[in-house]
This record gives sequence, C-alpha cells and structure tokens, in this order.
Amino acid sequence: MKIKLHFLSACLALACCSTSVFAHKDTDPVHQSYTEGNFPLENGSTIENFKISYTTQGTLNADKSNAILMVTAIGGNHHRIDYLIGPGKALDTDKYFVICTDAIGNGLTTSPSNSQTQANVNFPEFNIRDMVNSQYRLVREHFGITKLVTVVGASMGGMQALQWAVSYPDAMQSVVPIIPLAKTHAWTTGVLEMLRQSIMTDPAYQGGKYDKPVEKGMRLWAGWLSGVIVRTPAYQNQQFNTPEAEIGFLNKLQDASWKRMDANDWIWQSRAYDRHDIGQTKGFNGDTIAALKSIKARTLILAGTGDLLNPESDAKESAKYIPNVKYVAINDVMPMGHLSGAGATPNENEVQNKSIKQFLSTLKK
Repeated sequence: MKIKLHFLSACLALACCSTSVFAHKDTDPVHQSYTEGNFPLENGSTIENFKISYTTQGTLNADKSNAILMVTAIGGNHHRIDYLIGPGKALDTDKYFVICTDAIGNGLTTSPSNSQTQANVNFPEFNIRDMVNSQYRLVREHFGITKLVTVVGASMGGMQALQWAVSYPDAMQSVVPIIPLAKTHAWTTGVLEMLRQSIMTDPAYQGGKYDKPVEKGMRLWAGWLSGVIVRTPAYQNQQFNTPEAEIGFLNKLQDASWKRMDANDWIWQSRAYDRHDIGQTKGFNGDTIAALKSIKARTLILAGTGDLLNPESDAKESAKYIPNVKYVAINDVMPMGHLSGAGATPNENEVQNKSIKQFLSTLKK
C-alpha cells in the first residue's frame, strides 16, 4: 500500500476548507473584497453589510473580453480549482483574467461566522441563486465586464455555473460545470442531512450558539464527507488493503481537517445545496428541463464516474437537454466518484486540464 501525499491533500481541499486553508501565503494572489451593502436575498431576507471575497490572476485586457469567473464548492474557497489555474493550464493566466470568488457562507465572503450584525443562527438562509447574484454584481458593477469567457466550478461550483447559464444567459460565452447537479434530489439531501445531524447532535453545538469549535461533531462530519462519501468503494479499496490502513487514514484526515470549517457556515451552505434547482429560477415555474433547454452558453460538463454525492446520472440527464453541450466522464477506468473533481491524481487532473483547454480554444475570440 502506498499513500501519496497529494491524495490526502486533495481530500482535505475537496470538502474541508476553512481556517488553515484560508491562511494567506506570500505567493498567493492578494485577498480582496467588494462591498455590496445590504444584499437582498430571494427569500425576502437581507444580508447586512455584505462583502464578497475574491482574488484575481492574470491581466484584464482593454476591452474586458478575456475574463473567466471561478465559483467554489461547498466549504471551499477561491483555491478550490487551483489545479486548473495558472500559466499553461486550462485557465491560462497568461491569456485569461481569472476572478476566483468565495461563495456566501464560506467564511471569507460574509457568513454566519464573520457577520458583525447577524452572527451564527441570526444569519439569514440563502440559496445558490443568491450566490450567483452576488457574483454577477461583482463582475458587472466592480469590474465592468459584460461578457465572460466562461464560468467554471466544481461540485457546488458546478451547480452555480449551471445557475449562471440560466439566470444570466447572455453574460458568458460558455460554462464548465464540474461534478454538478442541475437539481438536488432526495439522495444528496439525505447525505447532507445526516452530515448536519453529525454536527448538530454534538452537545457542544448548543443549538448553533457555540463559542468554541464543535470538535466531536466536526470530526464525524470530516470523516464521513471527506473520507467516505466523496469517493467510491473501488477507489478506496485500491488505496487501502487492510481495516487498519483505512481507519488510520480516516483518523489522520479527521485530525487534519475537523477545524477547517466553521460548523454553522457549512450547515448554512449545505441548506443552500439542498434547495438547488435551476427550474426554480424566475420564469420556469419549477421546470428543470425547460431551464436546461434555455441555456445559450456552450457547455462542457465533466462528471465523476460513480459519484455518490452528486450522482453522475444527473449530469448525464442534464446533457440530454442543454442545446450545445459536451459531456466528459473524468474517470471511467478507475471511478473515483466526487473526488474526480478535486485535482487529486495526475490522471484526472490531466483529463480536466486537457478537456477544458481544448473546449475554450474553440470559442469565438
């Protein structure tokens, strides 16, 4: 048995991103924020003093035609798809201006954990369209960009990319949803609810009004999410050939990651994940298929074979209805599941970089 360090690191980056991952390195792009004031939500509530966090890489050209928007996963931050960003990679920063955003509730953009006036359980619940609307304001109001080259993200980021294509059909040439859902169905909600209960049944959670990290609950959360549900039996069996090896891996993962996300931040984002349905966009009356058919942007869907969190069946079904779409299975030979969209191994990293680079090269200049 041989466990590569990048494998464990990718596991942590996939679903458990907070405190230490948010630590800024001197070589990282500068953290920035755009203040949007009191931000109205689709449910009628308001996030007070809302600020969206982001970084940029590359240079915006004179006519502002080379911008790409990166949107992040549940619990993730603007580093979530770094394996795709940089000189020579799919999102080539020598060519494109890449705006990497942080989603509402991730601990960098305004969230239950950092709100000065609506902290913890006083923070309003939000949905994925609210995330997209906040990003749209950043792109249009702050940068003055009227048309993006693409919107790209993995997991909840892929869900946001699809929502962008439905909510703002003329705002981009293309979208690249990686391991996405067009609509969250019962299975995924069940997984998220059990993860929430893992956190909330810890007495330290105190109904969401805790004053120190919820250790037992967050350890369960980290182990289940990053250690089990985002992978497949076949892939895990390849990595570990004894019970002791598997348990040792889970223990190390939990030790390294249980403090990497605020409990309420993750719970609030997971509820947004639950409610996701592009068919609920205004004008579609709950018709998810009609919303998919409305997408004008060229679309590249990359899905994880055997995905247990965002089942690949949803991605395949979505591809039937989007007018101009290409579908790529990331890992058919050795299904990695949701982990396929994490840059966890050289092979799946290469598949994604190659597929996206080729796709973007076919867009009109």
